Amino acid sequence: MKSYKFIKGLLWTLSLLPFPVLYALSDFLSLFVRQFYRKQIVRENLRSAFPEKSDKELRDIERKFYHQFCDLFVEDIKMLSMSKEEMMRRMTFSGLDEAKKRHEAGQKFHFLYLSHFGNWEWIASINYHMQPWCTSAQIYHHIYDHFMNRFFLELRGQYGGINIEMKETFRRILQLRREDKNYVIGFISDQQPKWSSIHHFVPFLNHDTAVFIGAEHIARKVDAFMMYGRMSRPKRGYYHLDIIPMEDHLASVPENTLTNRYFEMLEADINAHPEMWLWTHKRWSRTKEEWLQRQAEEKK
Repeated sequence: MKSYKFIKGLLWTLSLLPFPVLYALSDFLSLFVRQFYRKQIVRENLRSAFPEKSDKELRDIERKFYHQFCDLFVEDIKMLSMSKEEMMRRMTFSGLDEAKKRHEAGQKFHFLYLSHFGNWEWIASINYHMQPWCTSAQIYHHIYDHFMNRFFLELRGQYGGINIEMKETFRRILQLRREDKNYVIGFISDQQPKWSSIHHFVPFLNHDTAVFIGAEHIARKVDAFMMYGRMSRPKRGYYHLDIIPMEDHLASVPENTLTNRYFEMLEADINAHPEMWLWTHKRWSRTKEEWLQRQAEEKK
């Protein structure tokens, strides 16, 4: 407890530095982080995702990615002391009027497809833009490191939204349905599922990719309206999320239609700005071939 408060206090002090100083720190860090932090994983991911690109093009994406990655680090620290006014100026949204109209018409839930693209932590400030007509919630994956888990929960929760642990998602949403409130719930759906959670593959960045289908599956059960969040970075230190309607009547489209469409839209965004996606994880370590083999063995 004491060590957590001490480290968080140090980070809060660091967050008081103005953005130009923090970005100078990011520039410096990116020179070193690129050399030791998951460099091989990043290179393997980029090479397999973009086999048509030259080595020079891939190294350029890699360099820009680590620059963005270090910007993300200092921007998240800055969240500790940013005022409401500054956050609302630097993280903007469009498309919320459509969600508001649907809530006024009686649609209780809006599910927002998000990804590890740009600065996804700043999206938690969406609650500032929706109150009092709506409350935000975000699904999160528990981080095994106790410090990091607590830190990011507090960071995301400071804007008034609700943190929902992934394994509790359906139960908590059913609880929220009984309340007299409207919700926009963000799902970061580009992670790799565990073997036991794999039920669907999509073509994504030159791979047959195992994907989560939970957002669409739950949306069908609670009659949620599905939306996609397209993030852009107009300039350094500023982000914009364009909220794009996807489907009004899920019952009228086949299963996994929205999941497939989400990954098509995300792939288009990554192709346009590959440096803004998170390349440091082993996204394709669970292949379709091995999954089919495991399925066949289970049936024996």
